[in-house]
Amino acid sequence: MTVRHSGGGPADRTLALLWRNHRPAPATDAKPALGRRPTLDLNKVVDAGITLADEQGLAAASMSGVAKALGVGTMTLYTYVPSKEELLDLMVDQVLAERALPGPGEPRPASWRDQIYLYSDQTRAMFRRHLWLASISTIRPPVGPGMLAGREYLLSACAVLGLSPRQTNTAALAITTYVDSAAGLEAETEQLERSTGQSQDAWWHERSDLWETYFDVERHPTMTAIWNAQGFDDGTEEVYRFGLNRLLDGIEALRSQA
Repeated sequence: MTVRHSGGGPADRTLALLWRNHRPAPATDAKPALGRRPTLDLNKVVDAGITLADEQGLAAASMSGVAKALGVGTMTLYTYVPSKEELLDLMVDQVLAERALPGPGEPRPASWRDQIYLYSDQTRAMFRRHLWLASISTIRPPVGPGMLAGREYLLSACAVLGLSPRQTNTAALAITTYVDSAAGLEAETEQLERSTGQSQDAWWHERSDLWETYFDVERHPTMTAIWNAQGFDDGTEEVYRFGLNRLLDGIEALRSQA
């Protein structure tokens, strides 16, 4: 799977595009221009890119692909979004903003754990809706309203624990790392199953001869003991919840040290 990186466009230009709907319109005394209003705007361009990526994969959401879907020439599209790097940032930040995470002053779950579970559930659902997110590295993230809203929510959820500011930030980052990474792996698995037409179970079944022919119990005594005790029976969801809850246990234990 080819990995693309967000955050590749010129900073000033990308920020202006990301925050286009969150700035007051400049005051002007100029009269509106005569003629028909344009039928295309940047929001429709981003929507089209997301739809193409959802339905056909990220490669389909090229500048030429989006232009064709909108019924315009590629050069026309460049008047709305200057490059594929900026289009990618706009797409990523928009789907990040889809998560129904309460903002400041809005009703939210009472307990801090339930607030984290909400972030977890919304993030995993977002990746399931947009499998192409798994093929994007956000080491340099699109610093738009969607990304910042998620960050603010997690920080505010962790802030109720009364930890130091540094611990609060570190706890939020640890949760982000775990949840987002796991959600990305789930999406990548689904992508692979769709593209190959083969489920994970079927892939492993084809390799079942490993256990009969090649597996040496003397070299793998711990694996053998756990297998015999049915210790490998938990599914993906049980493993995910176990890891998340142990992470939250560790963060919550810091309360007594605060």
